[in-house]
Amino acid sequence: MNILVVLVPIALFLGLSGLAAFMWSMRAGQFDDSEGAAQRIISDDDIRR
Repeated sequence: MNILVVLVPIALFLGLSGLAAFMWSMRAGQFDDSEGAAQRIISDDDIRR
């Protein structure tokens, strides 16, 4: 039972830091361009004519 005193705060800290990183990436605009990656895959820029 003594190990729970250590593991529960560590788990809470890791969960909250992951949530904070996710919220930071949302505010920084990391997920704004959802169509750009799909368009880059099908583009034929690397084909020589």
